[in-house]
Amino acid sequence: MTYQDTLAYLSSLNKMGIRFGLDPIRSLLERLHNPQNGYPAILIAGTNGKGSVAAMTAAILSTGGFKTGLYTSPDLTDFRERIRINDGMISGEEAAECVEQVKEKVTEAVSYFEFLTAMAFLHFQRQHVDIAVLEIGMGGRLDATNVVIPLLSVITNISLEHREYLGNTLEKITREKGGIIKEGGLCLTAAVQKPVYETLKTLCKEKGATLYRLGKQIRIRIHRDGTFSYYGIERRYKRLNCPLAGRHQFSNAALALGSVELIGKAGFKVDERAVVEGLRKTRWEGRLELLRSAPMLLVDGAHNPAGVATLWRALKNDFSYRRLWLIFGVLGDKDYRAMAKRLFPLAEGVILTRPDSHRALPLDVLLPVAREFHKKIQVIDNPGDALKQALSQAGNRDLVCVAGSLYLVGEIKRIHHAGAGARWDEIKEERVT
Repeated sequence: MTYQDTLAYLSSLNKMGIRFGLDPIRSLLERLHNPQNGYPAILIAGTNGKGSVAAMTAAILSTGGFKTGLYTSPDLTDFRERIRINDGMISGEEAAECVEQVKEKVTEAVSYFEFLTAMAFLHFQRQHVDIAVLEIGMGGRLDATNVVIPLLSVITNISLEHREYLGNTLEKITREKGGIIKEGGLCLTAAVQKPVYETLKTLCKEKGATLYRLGKQIRIRIHRDGTFSYYGIERRYKRLNCPLAGRHQFSNAALALGSVELIGKAGFKVDERAVVEGLRKTRWEGRLELLRSAPMLLVDGAHNPAGVATLWRALKNDFSYRRLWLIFGVLGDKDYRAMAKRLFPLAEGVILTRPDSHRALPLDVLLPVAREFHKKIQVIDNPGDALKQALSQAGNRDLVCVAGSLYLVGEIKRIHHAGAGARWDEIKEERVT
């Protein structure tokens, strides 16, 4: 199977869409001789921040000398971004080999996510990783990754999302995400809402698991110079630098440090040098990521009200600019009204565009909602044209922000890196003439 054949086959799996349930992935993995059982793992669930926590945790462990697999979703520009070992994505040749091997064992319909999960498990086994850090795709209890028995289950935070799948209350959603907590296991969370924390406590009690909480057993102090100090169960670190932009990332960094500390007793001890260096070299694309300056081009994968609230705080407090121009596109199953209500009033102008996904919200549906919260609305279906228009309107001291969907962020990054969008100097010349 060539790499192009690999891409074509994986693309065909997308048609199934989202599917919950562990029987198909378990059956497939059994036919692959259960590669996921060949190494210990950390499972990370939550509404927002789980990818950042996973990236920082993996970076610290790999810097500490452990061969670390990292499985995340979604990807931004290449599906291979989802499957990494230490600093490297799975190669095209390795991906083609894994796809062929997994495909041979498929005897019933599997989803795109299920197939990629099996691929990741197989790749990590073939490469003899010491440990895998696994980000839950959606929910927890019935997510395809939840076939492992993890050393630690991490739940970053919980808010109302995917209610058609997970339930329409915080308690129901917490029970779904808390499904990654195992009998006699360890759970670490940064959740602050009382119904969420009480539900997690109940789940841990039912399963005989131990619950640790940021703000209780694990604490941080944020300093005025932008560093933070960590006060864990036994470990203390002073004046650390947080590698990712946004105040919310301090909590994510604390969860990563707590995760590494908690698995230390299972043989994964790292020293302070690895913690400092691992944090320093962490990169996580598409989250408050600056692609250029003058004007600034910021992309952020905020795709739900909680994520937009975090972006709103960052735009208010962490960036300095004259005017904000917003490029916004969203999937149809998101609470786009709440997102628009929070974000649109910050902008000088808003451009609506369509993410490259069959789940994208039609612009004729989004437009009347957008007009409730802003007067200057433009509709440009093609994201590349939307980017060109936004840059043409922006001055050197302005900020262009892309948000609403990780699919949109990925497409803008591809356009930007490929040079397919208009370059700023060309746009500036057009404006002068």
